[in-house]
Amino acid sequence: MRGLKRSTGVILAFCLAVTFSYAIEIKNLAQAVNEAGRQRMLTQRMLKDYAMIGIGNTFGHPKEDLKKVTEMFEDHLQGLTAFATDPETKKSLEEQRRLWEPIKKMLAEPPSKEKAAELQGKLDELLKAADRTTKLFAKQTGKKSGEIINISGRQRMLSQRMANLYMLKVWGIDDPKFKEKMDAAMKLFDDSLKRLMKSDLNTPEINKLLARVKNNFMFFQVMNKSQSKFIPSLIYKKSNEILKDMNTVTGLYAAQKVQ
Repeated sequence: MRGLKRSTGVILAFCLAVTFSYAIEIKNLAQAVNEAGRQRMLTQRMLKDYAMIGIGNTFGHPKEDLKKVTEMFEDHLQGLTAFATDPETKKSLEEQRRLWEPIKKMLAEPPSKEKAAELQGKLDELLKAADRTTKLFAKQTGKKSGEIINISGRQRMLSQRMANLYMLKVWGIDDPKFKEKMDAAMKLFDDSLKRLMKSDLNTPEINKLLARVKNNFMFFQVMNKSQSKFIPSLIYKKSNEILKDMNTVTGLYAAQKVQ
């Protein structure tokens, strides 16, 4: 029995060590901009998953994805905090932590239609804090690529925001500002995509991916103008296709350290 307890203790200690060492390691400012920008996307992806679970739609395994994304946000927040040296950036990350803790508790509970609007408001606050952090890291690079990484990374967030706004509407969440939020998200995505497509940092691979993103974005443009209801699983799929391509594009921009 004593040997069993000792073995259990060793296993527990190992598991704790793995857990606390899992935080992502940030090695340079370009990566910091990329990962800080990813946090913006995660706030919106969490809400998309939360709404999908609430609707009762299992396409894409939103329950498992929400757990994974929640853990990812925590790991990245730890990694960014460990990397940051600038006082203003550190303060911004502390604000993210303050906002994140109550959200983390809400996400651990079963999705509730009554709490969805409150969660949306809290995640939007966290989104703004993550956006401030991303811009602070981008400014520190002192390079044109820093701003492009910021804009490209923001497209990932907008893909998830457009999707979660629609999911909440399908769920029956009454948001008087739904159209205003959707129009604003789509306009920013469209304007940013046009700017990215003109960037002199683009490679043939980036141009190919951006062209594919443009085609997928057309689906959201049609959806926004249509009076018909679209299938949530189709929205989920299209938003993830844009997310995947924009994540690759952002990584390709981040790998360029010459400008």
